[in-house]
This record gives sequence, C-alpha cells and structure tokens, in this order.
Amino acid sequence: MVEGGPFLLEAPPPLDLGATLESGQAHRWQKDGDVYWGVVYGSLLKVRQVPKGIEIFSDPELSAASKAMLGSYFRLDDDLPAIYEEINRDDRMDGMIRRYSGLRLLRQEPWECLSAFICSATSNIPRIAANMESMADAFGEPRSLHGRVRCTFPPAHRIAEAGEDALRELALGFRAKWLANAAIQVAEGELDLEEVRRLPYWEARARLTELPGIGAKIADCVLVFSLDKLEAFPIDRWVSRAVQEWYLNGKTMKYDDIVHWAHDYFGRYAGYAQQYLFHGGRLGKVGRADAPASKSKG
Repeated sequence: MVEGGPFLLEAPPPLDLGATLESGQAHRWQKDGDVYWGVVYGSLLKVRQVPKGIEIFSDPELSAASKAMLGSYFRLDDDLPAIYEEINRDDRMDGMIRRYSGLRLLRQEPWECLSAFICSATSNIPRIAANMESMADAFGEPRSLHGRVRCTFPPAHRIAEAGEDALRELALGFRAKWLANAAIQVAEGELDLEEVRRLPYWEARARLTELPGIGAKIADCVLVFSLDKLEAFPIDRWVSRAVQEWYLNGKTMKYDDIVHWAHDYFGRYAGYAQQYLFHGGRLGKVGRADAPASKSKG
C-alpha cells in the first residue's frame, strides 16, 4: 500500500485550522511549521490549511469510509455564521469571534476524548498531551507517514487489559484508577458512549458523572467535544474568570448555576461560546485593557 494524498477537504469559510487544533479540545495534534500531525480514525495524518480548505496527507490505513468522515471530525457541517448570530450577544463575544473567526469545535472519537479529559484532572495541556502519547506508544499500533511514526490511541479493552498499575507506570498518577475503571466499563458495554450521545444533555451528563472521578467539567468536555452536545458549557478557571469578570461583575456562582446562565444567555450553542471564552482567556485576553467593553445586544 502507498501513502495517500494529498487530498483536499473542502471547507466552508470561515476556518482557522490553527486555532481549532491549538484551542485545548484535542490533545494529540502536533505542530511542525505550517502543518499539523495527528492520529485520527486509526491513521496518521498531516494536515494544513489551504485557501479552499484542508490539505491532508494520510498513511495507507485511512479507509475510504474514514476519509469521508474527516469532514465530520472537523465539524465542517457546522454553519459557523449562523452559530455566530446566536452566540454573538455582546461586544465581548463579538471581539472573541472577530479575533478567532473560524475556530471550530471538533467531533472527536468519544473513548479517546473521555480518556483525555480524565487525564485533564488537576493537569495542564502539555501534560495531558504527554499522557495520551505515552498510552498510545505503550498500547497502540504504529503508523508511519513521510518518515514519521506515531501510534494509534488504544481501544478501551487494551487499556482495561493493561490495568491501573501499568497506567501509573506511564505517570498518570491518581488518574490511572479512574481511567482503568472507565476502560472496563466501556470495554464490557456497561457504558455505551453512543447511547450517551442519544440522551438529552442533562441525562447524558448525569450518566457520565456516574463514573468515579468524572465530575461535571470533565463530563461537559466529553459531551461538547465528542458527543454533539453543543449546549454543554465546560467551566475551568479561564472560563470561570471570563464569565465572572465580563458578565457577572465579579460575582461568583456555582458550576451548574453558570451552566444555566450560559444556556439562557448564549442558547443552544453555548459550547461554542465557551470555547471562544476559553481560548481567549487562556491566551491572556481576560481582564486585558484592550478587551472591548461588555454591551448587551439584546
């Protein structure tokens, strides 16, 4: 078999591939110059943005079906202008949209996404990426493209077979117990992530938080980044700070009270609003003097 590509994944504007892949929602994309390397659908990909969309090189393992699904992975079916119309409620969000226009949510593989955000507990983006890469190297399958080798992320049954001790050896720390337990539940069918996708938002979140170590924030990340719950509004320190400083005049609120506020204020695409607040806040925009003043648009 020969390496595939390049082929063009046509994308409707706006698109900012860099902001999308560097905004903390996926953890196995690696930047190298003007290209990004990642493993999606069991294949090693090299991608870059071009005028008409995304240019993609792939290893020979990328099937025709998976190739066709890449548009779904990048959520090119989302109508970003229409989404902006709904979430652009004030000058603060308008500024974030203008600054990061084209940042899209991803529709990731649910088990990999769940694993990543279990690893996110009291962690940071570089460490999450290192944890995910170490598990792929230890339990995944190698793929090669243009002289580079990366490994697939292992399915739940491989993690379950490896067990907690093996995960601790990979520096997952206390997260190893939670991930091993989640792997067993997914591998044995006790947790069907596709079934969770079909549940209403609050029921889906309640199902995920039944897992030990899975709180509301981790569940919301999995829901919005892999299970099509675009109303999910994960709240970390950056989003909490942005909401408090920009919208609540410094008032603190409980997690679910902020979620209800976000649903009322931003509507069904609150998850998109969250990602813009997170990305802008993490890059140092919260509290900056150049941030536009908040002014309701009704």
